[in-house]
Amino acid sequence: MPTVFFRHGPAALLLSFALLVPAPHLNAEEAPPRLQHRAPDAAPRAILWVGNSFFYYNNSLHNHLNRLAASARHKVSGTSVTISGSGLDWHDMASLLRPDGLGRYSFVGDNDIRFNPQGRQYDTVIMMDCSQCPVHPKLQTAFHEAVAKNARLLREKGLRPMLFMSWAYQDKPEMSAALASQYTQAANANDLSVIPAGLAFARVFANDKDINLYESDKRHPSLAGTYLAACTAFAALYRESPEGLAYTAGLPKDVAARLQAAAWMSVQEYFAP
Repeated sequence: MPTVFFRHGPAALLLSFALLVPAPHLNAEEAPPRLQHRAPDAAPRAILWVGNSFFYYNNSLHNHLNRLAASARHKVSGTSVTISGSGLDWHDMASLLRPDGLGRYSFVGDNDIRFNPQGRQYDTVIMMDCSQCPVHPKLQTAFHEAVAKNARLLREKGLRPMLFMSWAYQDKPEMSAALASQYTQAANANDLSVIPAGLAFARVFANDKDINLYESDKRHPSLAGTYLAACTAFAALYRESPEGLAYTAGLPKDVAARLQAAAWMSVQEYFAP
């Protein structure tokens, strides 16, 4: 696994201190925007995850989602396309979806290769920006432009675009409200659904302080953090509770149960009328 630095990287840590400059169209005194896209979509069968190291930590978020889905008797496959430290605008979505590219073959069985039929390999694309891009005064515009551009492109190709709301840093919990606002605004502007992982993190951070969701850098997810994100993705994608699912990612059953419950409650509240 490569050394991971987010966009602020070791050479530009001063950006961390500029992080909480209010976003140009975010008034902290106003209620956060409500998500307009609330109707459940069809269950995904093949997902392309486009993001950064928040996705690929702990053997990749998509693997945990796939195993949760399997434990609920849903069949879904996934491919994770991540760039260390990347913003959404670093990814060339058109190139990712080029004919005979991603998904052309799969590794199956005893590491055998299966060549897949030509054509569309995914039905859903889940996108996440860098950890502070949506709320950074110099990067926020690029976030909204990238979401709009990619949403148009994906729909033209018959794919469903979605957003993945990332979480606050452990030492900056106040990021949660700003991130939720910007992801929701971008979703409303482009008629997208959102996986509100950041809100689930905020709930657990406030109510279950004995569960550590973060690695020592206070940014990247611990295994519990990745599992919580996967449970939130499951709840948002299937509109089903992950409570009681057998897959726990190796976490203690009581911890997994609390994370499952927090994910379901967060999704229910976020998608409520």
